[in-house]
Amino acid sequence: MPQAQAQGLPAATTGDITPEPVREGIDLIVNGERFKHTGDPLMPLLWYLRDVLRLTGTKVGDAQGKDGYDLVLVNGKAVPAITWPMAKLVDARVTTVEGLARADGGLHPLQQAFIDEDAIGCGYCTAGWLIAGIDLLTRKPKASDEDIDKLPNRCRCGCQTRVRRAIKRAAGAQA
Repeated sequence: MPQAQAQGLPAATTGDITPEPVREGIDLIVNGERFKHTGDPLMPLLWYLRDVLRLTGTKVGDAQGKDGYDLVLVNGKAVPAITWPMAKLVDARVTTVEGLARADGGLHPLQQAFIDEDAIGCGYCTAGWLIAGIDLLTRKPKASDEDIDKLPNRCRCGCQTRVRRAIKRAAGAQA
């Protein structure tokens, strides 16, 4: 009796294996690494990041992405990951909170400012604040209190004043 059958495995067949055609997909770059999504093109980016890539820094918030918990950078602009279907991301560059650190492992200036200003309460909203803050400082390197107050982020721990100081500290560090 062949070894495979003795172990309860199906016997090998010859000549009837047909390779599956190459699957079409959506090419995108996440945190500098190239990926191809071959699943549902309507899957929200949030679920792709969390469930497929296991990048869980981007948090789940409301279904409209209005609380800032699920913000990521798409081609350098902050967007709510729950509202972006994968089909919209062909050849896009996505940066999550996990991708903010420099190549040498050093922190982004805003990450360091969050530590220095103790702008992390429970931590649930932190990733969204970092993404929103980076987007804001890219657009307005000398962001005002009013600019910071217009960010879509919600925080239940009351860290907003420390977040404001951290964003301003990072702006000074980048100048």
